[in-house]
Amino acid sequence: IPRCCGSGDSNLSLHTDNPDLTPCFQNSLLAWAPCVYLWAALPCYLFYLRRHQQGYIVLSHLSRLKTALGVLLWCVSWADLFYSFHGLLHGWAPAPIFFVTPLVVGVTMLLATLLIQYERLRGVRSSGILIIFWFLCVICGIIPFRSKILSAVAQGRISDPFRFSTFYIYFALVLSSLILSCFREKPPFFSPKNVDPNPCPEAGAGFLSRLTFWWFTKLAILGYRRPLEDRDLWALNKEDCSQMVVQRLLEEWKKQQEQAKSGAGSARASGKRPSSEGEVLLGKRPRTREPSFLRALMATFASSFLLSMCLKLIQDLLSFVNPQLLSILIRFISNPAAPTWWGFLVAGLMFVCSVMQTLILHQYYHCIFVMGLRFRTGIIGVIYRKALVITNSVKRESTVGEIVNLMSVDAQRFMDVVPFLNLLWSAPMQIILAMYFLWQNLGPSVLAGVALMILLIPLNGVEQMKFKDSRIKLMSEILGGIKVLKLYAWEPSFLKQVEGIRQNELKLMRQVAYLHAISTFIWVTLITLGVYVSVDENNVLDAEKAFVSVSLFNILKIPLNMLPQLISNLAQTSVSLKRIQHFLSQDELDPQCVERKTITPGYAITVNNGTFTWAQDMPPALHSLDIQVPKGALVAVVGPVGCGKSSLVSALLGEMEKLEGKVYMKGSVAYVPQQAWIQNCTLQENVLFGKALDPKRYQQALEACALLADLEVLPGGDQTEIGEKGINLSGGQRQRVSLARAVYSDADIFLLDDPLSAVDAHVAKHIFDQVIGPEGVLAGKTRVLVTHGISFLPQTDFIIVLADGQVSEVGTYTALLQRDGSFANFLRNYAPDDTKDHQEADDKEDEEVLLIEDTLSNHTDLTDNEPITYEVQKQFMRQLSAMSSEGEGQGWPVPRRRVGTAEKVVQEAEAKPSRVLTQEEKAETGTVKMSVYWDYAKAVGLCTTLFICLLYGGQSAAAIGANVWLSAWTDEAAMNGQQNNTSHRLGVYAALGLLQGLLVMLSAVTMAVGGVQAARLLHQALLHNKMRSPQSFFDTTPSGRILNRFSKDIYVIDEVLAPTILMLLNSFYNSISTLVVIVASTPVFAVVVVPLAVLYLFVQIRFYCATTADVAWIQFLGWELSYCHRSQTLIGSAAPMAYGGSQAMGPIGAVVTSHSHSPWPYISLRTWLGSRVGFKGNGVAVVAGILAGSYSSDLTPGLGTSICHGVAMKREKMSSSGQAPWVVEGNRPPAGWPPRGEVEFRNYSVRYRPGLELVLKNLSLQVHGGEKVGIVGRTGAGKSSMTLCLFRILEAAEGEIRIDGLNVADIGLHDLRSQLTIIPQEPILFSGTLRMNLDPFGTYSEEDMWRALELSHLHSFVSSQPAGLEFQCSEGGENLSVGQRQLVCLARALLRKSRILVLDEATAAIDLETDDLIQATIRTQFEACTVLTIAHRLNTIMDYTRVLVLDKGTIAEFDSPTNLIAARGIFYGMARDAGLA
Repeated sequence: IPRCCGSGDSNLSLHTDNPDLTPCFQNSLLAWAPCVYLWAALPCYLFYLRRHQQGYIVLSHLSRLKTALGVLLWCVSWADLFYSFHGLLHGWAPAPIFFVTPLVVGVTMLLATLLIQYERLRGVRSSGILIIFWFLCVICGIIPFRSKILSAVAQGRISDPFRFSTFYIYFALVLSSLILSCFREKPPFFSPKNVDPNPCPEAGAGFLSRLTFWWFTKLAILGYRRPLEDRDLWALNKEDCSQMVVQRLLEEWKKQQEQAKSGAGSARASGKRPSSEGEVLLGKRPRTREPSFLRALMATFASSFLLSMCLKLIQDLLSFVNPQLLSILIRFISNPAAPTWWGFLVAGLMFVCSVMQTLILHQYYHCIFVMGLRFRTGIIGVIYRKALVITNSVKRESTVGEIVNLMSVDAQRFMDVVPFLNLLWSAPMQIILAMYFLWQNLGPSVLAGVALMILLIPLNGVEQMKFKDSRIKLMSEILGGIKVLKLYAWEPSFLKQVEGIRQNELKLMRQVAYLHAISTFIWVTLITLGVYVSVDENNVLDAEKAFVSVSLFNILKIPLNMLPQLISNLAQTSVSLKRIQHFLSQDELDPQCVERKTITPGYAITVNNGTFTWAQDMPPALHSLDIQVPKGALVAVVGPVGCGKSSLVSALLGEMEKLEGKVYMKGSVAYVPQQAWIQNCTLQENVLFGKALDPKRYQQALEACALLADLEVLPGGDQTEIGEKGINLSGGQRQRVSLARAVYSDADIFLLDDPLSAVDAHVAKHIFDQVIGPEGVLAGKTRVLVTHGISFLPQTDFIIVLADGQVSEVGTYTALLQRDGSFANFLRNYAPDDTKDHQEADDKEDEEVLLIEDTLSNHTDLTDNEPITYEVQKQFMRQLSAMSSEGEGQGWPVPRRRVGTAEKVVQEAEAKPSRVLTQEEKAETGTVKMSVYWDYAKAVGLCTTLFICLLYGGQSAAAIGANVWLSAWTDEAAMNGQQNNTSHRLGVYAALGLLQGLLVMLSAVTMAVGGVQAARLLHQALLHNKMRSPQSFFDTTPSGRILNRFSKDIYVIDEVLAPTILMLLNSFYNSISTLVVIVASTPVFAVVVVPLAVLYLFVQIRFYCATTADVAWIQFLGWELSYCHRSQTLIGSAAPMAYGGSQAMGPIGAVVTSHSHSPWPYISLRTWLGSRVGFKGNGVAVVAGILAGSYSSDLTPGLGTSICHGVAMKREKMSSSGQAPWVVEGNRPPAGWPPRGEVEFRNYSVRYRPGLELVLKNLSLQVHGGEKVGIVGRTGAGKSSMTLCLFRILEAAEGEIRIDGLNVADIGLHDLRSQLTIIPQEPILFSGTLRMNLDPFGTYSEEDMWRALELSHLHSFVSSQPAGLEFQCSEGGENLSVGQRQLVCLARALLRKSRILVLDEATAAIDLETDDLIQATIRTQFEACTVLTIAHRLNTIMDYTRVLVLDKGTIAEFDSPTNLIAARGIFYGMARDAGLA
């Protein structure tokens, strides 16, 4: 360079009080620096612009002005160049640099001008590349700006007026360009219109706004002014939306699957064929390559990851600049001859370096946390979609609880590990650089300290997901069957099971916490400096060596402290990765299983030689089916329980695995399942199911399904919110809503799985006539109707009779009559026309009234489905059973019949004050109250909390002492090149260091003990509170919300809260000790501290805390809502999937993955505050550097992180009004109570919840011991309410119930419930052994159990199972048929041998054969007991002692059946309808 422009004097630059750079340096390197930057950045930037087209921006005044300035700059540069040529022509030869620099600068300015226009065409509104370029031009121009003025003043004249003038024009133009580039352009012209009501400002923010997170300030100010709500949060950026992220991840995952398949295929193709049979048997199977979910993730998020790597690299390199600057600063302070400006320059450079670090670090954090959020969103979406299409054998392995856990805990693990991923390459790099600089400083002594650091890295990847999974799964089932647990008083047994799992979980947590605590006992600096001064007497410890080493060790400590956490997180994430990959690699239902394109003309459904199974390891449920259904036909499917009727419907839907044969089905499908699938949304949304509203068709659907009368009763009409699983609708209403959804869908084919069994006979007739039958709205459509009722069979086009999974007979009603089969004989003998006519006349009369009465109910209260006599039906069912080779319950059961795992008590509340049933969880606003922190402190233990704070205070004091001592040691003069008091100095320094390390370790151990204690107590309190909550709490609280407490919130308390509190304490004491040291050494600094502290407290407490708490609440509530939706859709996935596959899940899927928008502002808020606190910290550092030149501060926003977890704490206090105690110690019933089983209601009234109408009014009656009483009444009369009162599921509004003279309200719930037995309406089983389902407390002997199974007709089934009583029931007992589940409930009742037995519509979902078995057993085994039966089929109670007829909550009739029939009242009417009178 000197050859290009002449030599320069270095003394002019450094060793002077008026420094300057040489003209040569100014004209060459300084002028070229911005140009080099722009040309270097250009290729990557152009590649980025090619990939991101956002529409073009119209040529605005701003754009024109920018371009004009660029052209002028180009002109100025070329004017300089031509001036040099002019000089050359006129004989005075300018130096070569005057040709090179204007040429380089001129071409670069032209490039910048073209880039301005290219960016405009690509829709870039604010260019970061150009802002940095203009900024560099200005910075590099400041030095010549000063030099030229100083030179002119010194010489008294301007040596080169032309170049002097062009430079200042150039500088003015560059400065103007910088100012203009800070303004944004208008939005692009053809950009897609943003329809979001609250779009994210980040997308349109300028470069500087993004760099400093200024775009977020508006939300922080809004949070300061008023509590934030969900609608205040911005919509996500397009690239962060679930639709985009999930789609990209799905595509990459499919690529991985295809590569794995093609790899396996080519391996098979290239493999040699074995030459002999022996080789075949002995040869190893080739390892099939599994698709890698990790690769799919990395391919999806590669660009974000690369950006984060670049930012991390710059930040890491910058962190090593400060120790070098510190070294120069200390040298400057110890050199009195050095010019003053050196100190200011170094302090200024330290400040610039710190500001750069702060900016880049927070950009890195924002990038990496948003990437973590994308990871979670993508993983949840992919798992959710997979969960909808897995086969039934996979569903048996992966319960809903496990799948929900994959989406909550495992997906969260990925989000947690992403911020650490860059440490995999960054930590080794930082360690190597720190080692290099330390070695230069201290020589080989450094190895001692580093060796110690590495030795103390604990490799603690302990796996606790297994326990968490089983705990959540068990909790999910408990919530599903909570009513059964309460009725049987089984809560203690299940409480014990959950606490057992929790104990194991906490044991693991304790181990991890102790390992982590021991790893904190690191005092490396002590070892290193001790070794340094000990090995050689000539090693003098001076300030530069000591403080530079300390700052380098501080840098080294970060990656080494992070490594254990990284290893632990990676270990946990690899477990999660395996679980997710295993789940995603599971078999899916074959979408081609049902051929939808081609079919024989004239037919809608054909099955040719179809054999289907529920799982590959189970025998076929249906075999050799040959069925043809013509277009527009109405086909009935009949047969006994377990014969495969529901399986046939599932096979047509593609929900079963096809072993052989072909299934063709042409046209769109609507499906009405046996258990209606209802969403937690408005009634209208349930019917529309994502389709647009067509008022005429909607009205027709409601009318046909007899829902208009319901709308008059429901508080909000069709805008009434329907609770989870249709909790506030009766069984009949649920089924009609499900049917209305099908009718509204206007599909071509309707698959109706026994929809008429859940409604009254009259309503069933109305629905058949208006909807399904030849005259109904679906006339002309293809309808497949599974039914137990035979009164509608004459109106069907033909009938398919199934027996034992095969078609036994097919034909029209008349053809089956003419055919000489057992079915034909039955029909000919027992379906006389006159009975039918008589029935119809009565139907017309009562239909109007009954439709309205049915709507008032919240119970599936049926009188009689089949309007013919019981004996006839019995014979019919027996003959059907005879057709099947093994009879009822012998073959493989039908697992698809979902009696929902969490069907709740369905309430008879007739009116509600508002249209909302499920209470929205109220979002707490403002800062987290101190009481929340106080609660956590109490859970940790107040003494423990105080001890931790004292330990941290002591540790900070020891740290200050050690630093002060080190400072004094370095100031000690060296005599003859040696320090004399080395051993004394080192001894005290060692003592202080060891004390500090010991206190840190003690505080971590104490926190670990306290944290585990708090986790145990809070979970225990939550579990006991929930187990003791009354049934009404579970009816009005979505199970997803409760389950979320036990998974997401407990996870926060277990794994996040304690480390966060330690981080907070660490940051707090660090800041205090730093300020103390600086103020002590430089008292003037106190003047700066006060305003900085005020500013910090204002931003942190007033802005940050309030906004964080609000955003955290919204984040939790959003997460919870998606949690509820996920559980809800997975439980009944067949129903929504039938309406056109996963596309139909659009409306729900959107909800499930849309709640990512709530964590996003939380991430931005943290980086917003972090950058602001960082700038303040830099301010402190520069002032301290200028004043003292020796110390730097580290202010961190530790408090903020704990706010969010304070919120989680707050939610653990989710309490509900408790129920009565389980046992009242002073008032326990005598042993053997009740001896007689006498039940008396005295002036008894009850309501479901305060504020609702009474459902039973002034009931007074007495049932004598041993009496058999049937309870009947129209729908909504209060029959089920009466039995719930007996068990005190509902508590009296007034009056009392006495059993054998004892008031049931005076004794404990368990003392009462354990002495009563109920066979409930819905047979609920829990996953576990059959033995556990019969006897969870283990109180009965093996013989008792087998005897009970024999009496309940299950002996042959259980003994045929290899495991016997250890037979594993799946979740909800789905591997047993509904009938078998009901028989298990009967076996429970037989084991308990209570004096009082209640049958709550126990026979509603089973065929007459099973019903007959149950009735026969009850008559013989419970002969001496008091039996109260809610009658479903009147013939079961015709031989009872008395019948109680309820009407609208009051006693209408109460007498023996014969007397009631003779009285010709309500009971007579019902008996006549059933053909019994």
